[in-house]
Amino acid sequence: MDTQLIYNKAGRIRDVLRYVSLFKNSLIVIHIDEDIINSTLFSSHIHDIAYLHESGIKIVIVPGAKRSIDSTLRMANIPWHYADDTRITDLSAIPLIKMAAFDVSNKIMTYLAEENLSAVIGNWVKARGKGVLNGIDFCTAGEIASIDSNALNTVLDEGFIPIFPCIGWSSTGRPYNISSASLATEIAIKLNAKKLFFMSPYDNLSDKDFLLPDDVLGEDFIPSLNLDQLKSLLKLNSKNETEKRSLLSLLKLSDLACQNGVERCHIVNGFIDGSLPCEIFSDIGTGTMIYKDSYGGIRKITKSDIAPILNLMRPFIEKQILLPRTEQNILDRIDDFIVYELDGGIKACSALHILDDTSAEIAAVAVDHSCSNIGIGPKMISYLIEKAKAMKLSKVFILTTQTADWFEKLGFIQTDLSELPKCKQEKYDRKRLSKIFVYNIQ
Repeated sequence: MDTQLIYNKAGRIRDVLRYVSLFKNSLIVIHIDEDIINSTLFSSHIHDIAYLHESGIKIVIVPGAKRSIDSTLRMANIPWHYADDTRITDLSAIPLIKMAAFDVSNKIMTYLAEENLSAVIGNWVKARGKGVLNGIDFCTAGEIASIDSNALNTVLDEGFIPIFPCIGWSSTGRPYNISSASLATEIAIKLNAKKLFFMSPYDNLSDKDFLLPDDVLGEDFIPSLNLDQLKSLLKLNSKNETEKRSLLSLLKLSDLACQNGVERCHIVNGFIDGSLPCEIFSDIGTGTMIYKDSYGGIRKITKSDIAPILNLMRPFIEKQILLPRTEQNILDRIDDFIVYELDGGIKACSALHILDDTSAEIAAVAVDHSCSNIGIGPKMISYLIEKAKAMKLSKVFILTTQTADWFEKLGFIQTDLSELPKCKQEKYDRKRLSKIFVYNIQ
């Protein structure tokens, strides 16, 4: 039996259980682009939403309706144009805009009913006209004035899923067409949502379409951005005029949401089946997460961390990348170890063992396979080098059999056995024949 496969499965199950506990009774707002609603994957996404609801997560859905509104106006021969990404029509268009927006919401309600979920479409949004800006009369386009959060919380507490058409009403009952993505953002802020999701039709954020800050890591896609990194990315791409400009708009809304109390925003590709639960119930999902405060970081270990550390090390020991260790081995040198924790789950570990008055050894470096491409390993090594520097040490050694290239990339230089302190030379395993690298602290 493939033990590595078992470890991987067990790790995924533990992640799911941890996140189910973490997000139970919390609220998430989901904006769904109409291209996703019209896709063959939509029924699968609704099925996933049903699972989320059954796991104790409160859900609000805000559907986009751009294509339906455009099609309805086109069939009625009513012209429209866009200014500042806002649709502008005359007053005769608003009944048709309202009809198209509610049709999309009713479609979602039908899908939810098939999953035995109770949903409700309501008029919880007060709006005001955008008016005339820079000589442009926005006519039927509106801005959000307020959201009836008390009524919404009552609906959510009763187990319903609220659905928001992209329509708001003035105090006199006049309807206005409002941006569905902006509406989702405002709802998340007003209801203190734990998460805001944008299910978009775009490929994942990567360096294929955007200039990325130097401290943003990720190979196939960018799994997360803190607000400082996001600010740098937006500045670097301020003149981006590609088709990905809409993705930049979602990033700006994510920034707004996180600045105003939403813990995390997620932009996921809705054309990937299962993208929603993967993003919620795993440390590294399928999309890009934007967050204000750290959701992970380095810390010293405690006794309760020893069992998960041993589980983390086990596949590396089986591949002979790491030496075997016992619970007592770690306990005896517990002050040497650090872990990298993501949402309560230990995803990496390492240790700094002092060798003499001038040098130390970095050992027991292990990073969970699911997090191997997001820069956790280099962050731990940098942390331990800084620790050694603070202790006035001049050299940090590592011994490795299979990861020489990785350490060279981090600035380590290969050396020979004679450079090691005598206490380490005496323990050197000549059968294992590990390569020796040193990092000279400036």
